[in-house]
Amino acid sequence: MIQPDWELFVSSFWPMLDGAIRGTIPLALMSFAIGLVLAIALALMRLSTRRWLSGIARGYISIVRGTPLLVQLFVIFYGLPSIGVTIDPWPSAVVAFSINVGGYAAEVIRAAILSVPKGQWEAAYMIGMSHRRALTRIILPQAARVSVPPLSNTFISLVKDTSLASLILVTELFREAQQVAAFSNKFMLLYLEAALIYWVICLVLSTGQGFLERRLDRYVAR
Repeated sequence: MIQPDWELFVSSFWPMLDGAIRGTIPLALMSFAIGLVLAIALALMRLSTRRWLSGIARGYISIVRGTPLLVQLFVIFYGLPSIGVTIDPWPSAVVAFSINVGGYAAEVIRAAILSVPKGQWEAAYMIGMSHRRALTRIILPQAARVSVPPLSNTFISLVKDTSLASLILVTELFREAQQVAAFSNKFMLLYLEAALIYWVICLVLSTGQGFLERRLDRYVAR
């Protein structure tokens, strides 16, 4: 039996935590924010009566959902330089993760919008609202409540997926674990420690998700 090196476990914890604070969490937050804006635009395009607009969104979503995130990341970081477009590791990761989030979250938002009763649209038109005003003032706020759980799950998955950024040399939690493991040759111990930190982060996010859902439930008629 290999005895765990607790001194290494403790000494490596802070570099990994620093990698999470400086790399993993900001990368996830930035990518999710950009991806969410993209997802709203794609969802509205999918719902458009203009076939060409809906077709573009449908094609985008199909490509993103039908290809691995790792491949998307490699295409942006390693593939684009072959056509003269070079992007640094951090922006490459943000672009790849944002594109991926946009494709998945678009369907969540579209389904949430469709879940709002048509009577809400009719009531908005009855009081003289335009389509755009009805969408922003009546429909999207209601759709937001419905979309919170799946979008929260998307964000939690994104936090874990940021570990892929280590493959393009972005310094984040798992990259720190790789560097310490390569130096110490204690791969099992350090990768399990990284997994533990990811689990704690996701546990905190899941708790926050539950709190947010309960807060929003206060405004839902029973």
